[in-house]
Amino acid sequence: MIVPKPETKRPGICDEVVDFLRQSSSYPTPAPVEMVETHMSLIFMVGDRVYKMKKALLLGSVDFTTIEARRRNCERELQLNRALAPGIYLDVVAIVRRRDGTLAIGGDGMAVEWLLAMKRLDHAGFLSALIVCGRARPVDIAAIGEKLADFYTSAHRIALTVADHLEWWMLGVAKIEASLNHFLPHLTVGKVATALARLNRFLANHQPWLAERVAHHRILDGHGDLRPEHVYIGPPLLLLDRLEFDARLRWSDPFDEASFLGLECEHLGAPWVGPQLVALLAAHLRDAPKPALLGFYRGYRATLRASLSIEHLRDARPRTPDLWPRLAEAYLDIALSDPVV
Repeated sequence: MIVPKPETKRPGICDEVVDFLRQSSSYPTPAPVEMVETHMSLIFMVGDRVYKMKKALLLGSVDFTTIEARRRNCERELQLNRALAPGIYLDVVAIVRRRDGTLAIGGDGMAVEWLLAMKRLDHAGFLSALIVCGRARPVDIAAIGEKLADFYTSAHRIALTVADHLEWWMLGVAKIEASLNHFLPHLTVGKVATALARLNRFLANHQPWLAERVAHHRILDGHGDLRPEHVYIGPPLLLLDRLEFDARLRWSDPFDEASFLGLECEHLGAPWVGPQLVALLAAHLRDAPKPALLGFYRGYRATLRASLSIEHLRDARPRTPDLWPRLAEAYLDIALSDPVV
């Protein structure tokens, strides 16, 4: 692929590019444009295509402040997702400034931004939509379990030391604790304290259970963001949006990822999905983690989701500011729904 030379000056370019992408005439096949904003991207849905643009942000270990960083991230996302979602992730394309000063998708000119082009899927076919409308079926979850088992069987095993693995969990809980405590005025103090106490108590009393997963080579390069809105029932069954911006966040126990998907399904109204999925994976992988370990995974993921939700209030102009405390509280309720370990 020929990489156009990037512009060196970008004052106001973000607004200009967004305005350009919101116009149906900007695309190879003009059609009404629907824009969706996520924490890290702007997504433009046009006809049978989806174009994802990374925001120029600096967030923890994520640095998308340069155009080259955003291009590399688009290319990583393309490469990582083609195996689990064949035919969906199509190409990385440049928005270029032509000699006459106008913008175009592809062609000659200086690159001012990069897009990940994807095939558009019917929203009604995603697991999230099926759950919301009451149409998710056990047979669908069985198919997901089988696809995940095949993926995990062939996934790259991560060579970790027990010390590194334990440090990762302790650091993760500490970050969640700092985040939730910062926003205590917006949250129920008792819920936050109890959820954090459970996680810390598990780490204090059951570190050998986490060490055992390392010793048995159960930590692998997984999906990293396995949520129902990233599962397309199809046909064909597809797993989308494998996490690309930090490889370390994909290193996980398959049952940790399954617990995450299960709690997200519960949040949407299908608490039966998680237990079925865990049982399917246990049978396919011939592996049966301790129930208390599964409870820790689930509690950690739910508390992390609470933290990520409330962190939206750090934005200078947070979208729907009343939503994030309610969402954080809902995840804390899930974290507290299991018996105490």
